[in-house]
Amino acid sequence: MTDTIIQLEQLHKTFQMGTQEVRAVDGLTLDLPVGSFTIIQGPSGSGKSTLLYMIGGLDTPTSGRIVVHGRDLSGLDENELAYYRRKQVGYIFQSFNLVSNMTALENVAFPLRFGGVAPKERKQRAMQMLELVGLADRADHRPTELSGGQQQRVAVARALINHPLLILADEPTGNLDSRSGFRLMNFLKTLNEQGTTIIMVSHDPRLTHFASELVYLLDGKRVSEEEFNAGNQMLEMMEEEN
Repeated sequence: MTDTIIQLEQLHKTFQMGTQEVRAVDGLTLDLPVGSFTIIQGPSGSGKSTLLYMIGGLDTPTSGRIVVHGRDLSGLDENELAYYRRKQVGYIFQSFNLVSNMTALENVAFPLRFGGVAPKERKQRAMQMLELVGLADRADHRPTELSGGQQQRVAVARALINHPLLILADEPTGNLDSRSGFRLMNFLKTLNEQGTTIIMVSHDPRLTHFASELVYLLDGKRVSEEEFNAGNQMLEMMEEEN
């Protein structure tokens, strides 16, 4: 039997917008196996990013449970949750989120500051990560001196610096050209084949062939591929009418 890394049980997340209650995630139940590459597909507003942030401990559910490697995140105190975010999860965002006045090496090493790692070791480990993503020769370059694809690879190296058990990627190819995007996806696939569990959200159907698991979301609910495609067609028709 395949081990499970993520268990979501009747997960809900609601927001209040004026007098209206928005159900960003609506009763989601899902099990994801260790070593899987899951791509969560859905249009804007479907709850993809909200779900990712809750799994990563950046947001909390209104109700329901998130269990990661057998630990219920709701049962963690602030220190335990901070440790989970710092040591067990690596984040890759669409906007890169690099510090503009830091070099590539300093950006990659930055998370190690919070773990009490000595400066010399921080530098060594960060350089190893840059070598892994093919950017050792750009170690002293700042983000403005790097292409979009290179910036995203620096962000990947930073996400890997603590050897997390789980990589969470929020539209990581969204700001990249097609060539850079597919290069990044091939690199993530290689990491996955080496044992890293990856959960990625995307609205790009071209990327689904990289996944071992596909999850389709509409209005915060998990739907079948057929329901998802029908919902997309309805949205396209409504946009054309407007």
